Amino acid sequence: MSRISEAFRNGKAFIPFITCGDPDLETTAASVREAAENGADLIELGIPFSDPTAEGPVIQGANLRALSGGVTTDRIFEFVRELRREVTVPMVFMTYANVVFSYGAERFIRTAGEVGMDGLILPDLPFEEKEEFHPLCAKYGLDLISLIAPTSRQRIGRIAAEAEGFIYIVSSLGVTGVRSEIRTDLQSVVDAVRENTDVPCAIGFGISTPEQARKMAGIADGVIVGSAIIRYLEKYGREAPARIGEYVRTMKDAVREA
Repeated sequence: MSRISEAFRNGKAFIPFITCGDPDLETTAASVREAAENGADLIELGIPFSDPTAEGPVIQGANLRALSGGVTTDRIFEFVRELRREVTVPMVFMTYANVVFSYGAERFIRTAGEVGMDGLILPDLPFEEKEEFHPLCAKYGLDLISLIAPTSRQRIGRIAAEAEGFIYIVSSLGVTGVRSEIRTDLQSVVDAVRENTDVPCAIGFGISTPEQARKMAGIADGVIVGSAIIRYLEKYGREAPARIGEYVRTMKDAVREA
């Protein structure tokens, strides 16, 4: 088992997402440090991909900026190895199955474990095909994080029963991005999850304000935020990390109040 359970031991977890290499890895490192110092309980690191099917325009833009800047999977692994000298919070990679396949699945997962990652999220990996990666994740000490979407109704029990680390509950249909309102009946999804597992669940997609974070944390065990953080990087570039730290602190305070 990985260290991911630590993120949920002290109340509701706040989980920021940051794309590696946007606009450069030095800025990513500073953003991760700021997030960790200001209350992030677990951090998702995105490995850029040229065709990120689950992402809206904000995170698509981050992928393009990072790839245009020359970031590679190898450089990200070395970046994480260095980052782990000072950042101790659990961290997971979020990327796409093609990135893992093209690198070599065993080589990718083994290296991710060696550099200090705790888990792997592949949003384009169907539950029924997880055995492509799960044995390797188990071998090298990574949790393969399961996703449950609003369309997963008939499969929630099966997915939850086999989940590890935490369960990523997708709040809404469609791609990532800030939403003014989340209308999905998430309470019933969380209830179905909890009937089948004690593994914690966190809600992501569309959350950007403290009010939304407080509401979602009242339903689930944690809250995931990506696009709202990437917007700081898009707007402020290398000056973004301090602003990200302030934002994370505000969101973590809201999650604590749930």
